[in-house]
Amino acid sequence: MGIVKLLSAAAIAAATMTGTAFAEYPEQTITIIVPWSAGGGTDAAARTIGTILERDLGQKVSVINRTGGSGVVGHSAIAAAKPDGYTLGLITSEINMMHWMGLTELTHEAYAPLAMMNEDPAGVHVAATSPWNDLGAMVEDIRANPGKFKGTGTGIGGSWHLALAGLLNELDISADALPWIPSKGAATGLLDIVAGGAHVAPVSLPEAAALAEAGKLKTLAIMSNQRAENFPDVPTVEQAIGVPWSQGVWRGMVVPKGVDEAIVEKLSAAMEKIYKDPEYADFMQKRGFGLRYMGSAEFGEFLGEEDASMGVVLKAIGLAKQ
Repeated sequence: MGIVKLLSAAAIAAATMTGTAFAEYPEQTITIIVPWSAGGGTDAAARTIGTILERDLGQKVSVINRTGGSGVVGHSAIAAAKPDGYTLGLITSEINMMHWMGLTELTHEAYAPLAMMNEDPAGVHVAATSPWNDLGAMVEDIRANPGKFKGTGTGIGGSWHLALAGLLNELDISADALPWIPSKGAATGLLDIVAGGAHVAPVSLPEAAALAEAGKLKTLAIMSNQRAENFPDVPTVEQAIGVPWSQGVWRGMVVPKGVDEAIVEKLSAAMEKIYKDPEYADFMQKRGFGLRYMGSAEFGEFLGEEDASMGVVLKAIGLAKQ
């Protein structure tokens, strides 16, 4: 009986110590890995998240950039980190493209999701002089004249390319019906639209805002399940043509798979608090980033659904390697 009591006392002590350890987390510097270059949008978002997290948790937060391999290096570094809760990562939508394109075997399943912190849906932008005044007219023109019109706004296989290719695929229109002109980015692509070198650019609304305000572009729809607060006059794809298609770029906080659930829950709660912080909202709005939040469970479901969707689109345009 004495031994039993002694073991019970030890178990209670161990449980108490474990609970205390979780209650005291974090006890050292936290690192956030960013898979993209310093000074970019993802880096800036991570540093803002880190600043608020440092204040809320009472420990220093360090942001490091691990670039290379079209995002593979940094995303892999997050997954390979020690699962102790002291290494976080700000992953981006590329995680659901890279493995389909044969760049890596890494998938979203290597992480424990904390929260989606941002999303910028694709908009459908055309020149102000375009005869298309609504998305339906554009779609039917592309369907009736395959190869006549061209899209642009990113490289082949980039997020914006996949957004438009996915919409066409959803409408049973071959990706070949709208040849893609690679560009160095949204700004270059939009200027090409204005100059008449291409006909449609499916980039984010903030990226097109200046040219739209100058009367050089018109936006036919947004690839989201709801209208953008800053652009309330732009209909969603579903509102425009009855097809519930949404696609864009996003950023989300994760930790490596294997981190203790108590720590994951604490960090997830911290992310929700950061998202609701006026400092974070002000930063995102000034940078023109879209605000969208998903908690741990919802973000996890989203990752799986988008991964499958990206596979379908990449196969449809012949870029999938598996």
